Amino acid sequence: MGDPVIVQGTAVVAPPRNDGGVSYGGAGVAETNQEPSKTGCKDPIFAILFYMNISAICVVAVIYGKEAMASQESEYAEFVYAALLFGVASFLASGVGLFMLMAFPASMIKAGLIFSVVMALVFTVYAFMFIGMIFGVIGAIFFLITVCYAFYVWKRIPFAAVNMLTAGTAVQANLGVIVHAVFFTLLEIGWFVIWAIAVVAGWFEKTTTCNDNDHGCSQNYGLLFLLFLSLFFTQQVLQSCVHVTVAGTVGTWWVAPNESGFCSRGVYNSFIRTITTSFGSICFGSLLVAILQALKTLASAMAQQNGLVVCIAECILDNLQSLLGYFNRWAFIYVGVYGFSYIKSGKSVMQLFADRGWDAIIADDLVGGAIFLVCVVIGLIIGGIGVAYAKFNPNFDDLAQNSTIAVFLIGFIAGLFICSILLSTVASGVNTVIVMFADAPQEFEQNHPELSAKMRACWEEFYPGSV
Repeated sequence: MGDPVIVQGTAVVAPPRNDGGVSYGGAGVAETNQEPSKTGCKDPIFAILFYMNISAICVVAVIYGKEAMASQESEYAEFVYAALLFGVASFLASGVGLFMLMAFPASMIKAGLIFSVVMALVFTVYAFMFIGMIFGVIGAIFFLITVCYAFYVWKRIPFAAVNMLTAGTAVQANLGVIVHAVFFTLLEIGWFVIWAIAVVAGWFEKTTTCNDNDHGCSQNYGLLFLLFLSLFFTQQVLQSCVHVTVAGTVGTWWVAPNESGFCSRGVYNSFIRTITTSFGSICFGSLLVAILQALKTLASAMAQQNGLVVCIAECILDNLQSLLGYFNRWAFIYVGVYGFSYIKSGKSVMQLFADRGWDAIIADDLVGGAIFLVCVVIGLIIGGIGVAYAKFNPNFDDLAQNSTIAVFLIGFIAGLFICSILLSTVASGVNTVIVMFADAPQEFEQNHPELSAKMRACWEEFYPGSV
């Protein structure tokens, strides 16, 4: 018999390996005989930074929020009520989106591809009409690239659908993981409300500095950066907690299906590890992404005032955020499955794919497009509810002229963020399936033979020699 496969403390004796494949739990790493880390908190300093961030926002909300919310003349309290309303609406709409993804995987993937083409076309037309010829040409080139990509990958939709089928089966066998996703989603709603209270009650006026001499006003971009960093940092941590919990659960289902169930040991242990020993690693990767998100948001706010240079900076930041998010997507799977630190997880999983020759496979993210479509649609719907709320609520009459836009943005951000947390269970399951299929294919065939046969047939059809 082969060496035991160890998934965060779950050990199962593996069948003999005769394929010359890579070792388990850190495949391709230099220390091939090193077993996965099972005890001790990884990257604890970043968990401390996260708790400091939460504490600072909560202190400001408690000190200034009570007075602001109690005052009948407080105009900003309406934004807090709107945030609470939109958070609940986003949660309900996200549940509908999750059902659509699970029930019609192939159709949703097709819709995601079509959506990307339509958005590229809309941007191109908008750029030619309102921005300028240069941006129009850039948009046209991007549109052509998007069309070519959609045409090229359309035939591989069954491949993405079978991966989603396997991930959906794993999630359905451990439905308790949905409860934990809901838990983190509710935390996000609560955090969004607390952050809104802290901002509008304690720091809203400090973000703008006006000069009485020339009546000019300027933004305090330093404070805005910290506020956005706090918002995005917490959002990224909560979303990544779902990702890591799902990864650990699917990994356990992969090698030990007898531990599956609604309130199974696999679900419970994965959740506990996520909020304890692996939490620092989650905060590490989330902070890096949050910094880029905050910088990109500031660049967007400054684009109209500073022109082309800021637009270029925004584009660079967007690409860096995409690259880092891509790295985190796979690194957090090893954090959840094997309990490695953040840096070691990233190196291990990338080396695994390099050894397997799967670089092109992991870059082919069709499922992510479908999930992004659902999140954007829900964000727009909640933003539309925000516009209606501002229009029919008389308390908004005395606010600034752009209050409608502000409420739309609150609704859109709430819908986008909360939906991304809940629907990340599907994306996390798909990504974990790919990692485990690379790292432990024989265990999959032994424990889930029907799904293994479907995946092997589909993978061999679209990527001959990959299995």
